[in-house]
Amino acid sequence: MEIKDVHFTYDVRPVLKGINMTVPRGAVVSIMGLSGCGKTTMLRLIGGTLKPTTGEVRVAGRPMGGLGQDELYEMRRKMGMLYQFGALFTDMSAFDNVAFQMREHTDLPESMIQDLALMKLNAVGLRGAHHMMPSELSGGMARRVALARAIALDPMLILYDEPFTGLDPISLGVISNLIRRLNDALGATSIVVTHDVQETLKIVDYVYFMSQGVVVTHGTPDDIRRSEAPFVHQFVWGEMDGPIPFHYPGSSYASDLVLEAGRA
Repeated sequence: MEIKDVHFTYDVRPVLKGINMTVPRGAVVSIMGLSGCGKTTMLRLIGGTLKPTTGEVRVAGRPMGGLGQDELYEMRRKMGMLYQFGALFTDMSAFDNVAFQMREHTDLPESMIQDLALMKLNAVGLRGAHHMMPSELSGGMARRVALARAIALDPMLILYDEPFTGLDPISLGVISNLIRRLNDALGATSIVVTHDVQETLKIVDYVYFMSQGVVVTHGTPDDIRRSEAPFVHQFVWGEMDGPIPFHYPGSSYASDLVLEAGRA
C-alpha cells in the first residue's frame, strides 16, 4: 500500500496535510496519535469510503480514489476490517457472523461454508462458541469473533480500528497475538490504528506517528521507544505533562484566587 502526498479536507477544515506512507506486503504497521489527528480518516481513504482532496492512495498498485463502484467492491472483497468494539450483527450467531461474507460474496456450497466458518472460528479459539449469540459473548470473545469474520475471505489487507479498546489484559494479549499470527499465517498485510502503545509495539514491524494531520515521526518499534521528539516521548511513556499540557489553557490560578478574594 502506498499513500503519496495525501491531503483531505472536510468542507473547509483540513484533516490530513501531505501524508506519505508505505506499507510493504506481509508487514504489520501501526498508525498512532491522539484522537482527532486523522487516523480513522486514513482507514476510510484506504478502504475507498472517502477520496483524497489531493494525492493518491494505492492498494496493490490500484488507485482507490479512481475506482468505479464495481472495481471498488472487488477491491473491498480483498480487505478485512475489524471495527472498534467488533460491530457484530446482533441477531446472528457467532457462526453466522463469520459465514455471512462467504454467503454474500461467493458461490460456495453451504457444506463448504460451514467447514470454512468453523475453521476461522477455530483459528481464534472459539469454534466451541459457534452457536452463541453476541449478547452471550464477553467483550474479548466478541472481538475474536469479529476478527474471524474479518479474515473470512482470506483478505490480502486487514484494517484494525482501535482493536484493543475496552479489553481486559488477558483478552488484549490474546487479540494482539492473534493479529500477528493471523497476518503471518495468511500472508496478509495489516494496518492497526490504536492508542495502546506498549502492546502494539510488541507485534508491529513499523509505526507512523500522526499529530494534527501530519506524520511527525515514523520508524521501527525500537526507533519509537528511543525517540527524543517531545510529543512522541510523552505519548509512548504516558507522561502527564509535555507538549500536551495537563492543565487546559486559562488565566493563572493565583489571579483567579485574588479575584475571588476581592469579590468576597
